[in-house]
Amino acid sequence: MNKTLVNVLKFVVFVGIGVGILYLLYSSQQAAYLEQCRLDGTPEDQCKLLDKLVADFKSANPFWLLLTLVAFSVSNLSRGIRWNMMLRTFGSTPRLLNAFLTINLGYFANLGFPRIGEVVRAASMSRYEKISLERVVGTIVVGRTIDVIMLLLITGIALLLGRETLWNKAMELVAVGDKKDTLRSLAIFGAIAGGVVLGLGWWQRARLMSSTVGQKILGVVKGFGEGMQTALKVDSPVFFFLHSINIWVMYVLMTYFVILAFSPTAALQLEAALVTFVAGGWGIVIPSPGGMGTYHFLTGEALQLYGINSLEAFSWANISFFTINVGCNILIGLIALLALPGLNRGYTPGE
Repeated sequence: MNKTLVNVLKFVVFVGIGVGILYLLYSSQQAAYLEQCRLDGTPEDQCKLLDKLVADFKSANPFWLLLTLVAFSVSNLSRGIRWNMMLRTFGSTPRLLNAFLTINLGYFANLGFPRIGEVVRAASMSRYEKISLERVVGTIVVGRTIDVIMLLLITGIALLLGRETLWNKAMELVAVGDKKDTLRSLAIFGAIAGGVVLGLGWWQRARLMSSTVGQKILGVVKGFGEGMQTALKVDSPVFFFLHSINIWVMYVLMTYFVILAFSPTAALQLEAALVTFVAGGWGIVIPSPGGMGTYHFLTGEALQLYGINSLEAFSWANISFFTINVGCNILIGLIALLALPGLNRGYTPGE
């Protein structure tokens, strides 16, 4: 099949996933809004969910939304510094401005087609800084490897801090009551079964590692190891990892700032922001443009854990989604798209 046609089909599928989930969410929230209007005695023609979403967005505090944009830019500045530290291990001296703008250009491209941003980012940096594309791609892979580790670490922290809320929700979903003993028995059985599986895996480790699946697993582990070794070759590994931490601290703050911007969520504590951020983070990982639909659903579910009703949670998700994608990815991405050619006209790397 023609490669262009395959890419078009992928794009349609990815967009379809996002639009489909968002449509289902909107439909369910519209029904909930109409029911609430009936209870309040509000005429049905005054209960359009779209009007509520627009009004909620207008009510958001612009100061906190502006800080969201600042946090986004600071995170990308740290990402650019970290990237340049890796590129300098090849003897290059890339400009920080090029790193910062190509990163933003990549985020902008991701809105059109998930994951294509990494290709655009690598190609742009290779072109403007005259560094081989293979080396640039290698550094991006290292950065993404560290990002995966950071996301898993933050997920663990969120699960730890929010364990009581999450456990209570789990108990509510399974309608435990007298099922606690059964659940406890299942947990014990699962732990024993897991131990047995691990034991058998260790016993047969040589055979498993020589298999096709085993070789792929070893390749992934080796790739992670090589990536971490590359990170240790930078001039200052301490600052490298501090910037890696700062990237994700800024991401969490972006979620917290939007929470503070919207009055129904403004009283939530940092724990709620962290759990909501993790939910949204995994929503963005799912391949739909900018996390459209998946981000709305997962962040909405997270906010409801902390007492925010589904309508307000949906409004918050839209405020966050459009602030980050329009205010950050599109606005700064367009600036990068327009500015990069002019800034690099006549520029010779290393001079």
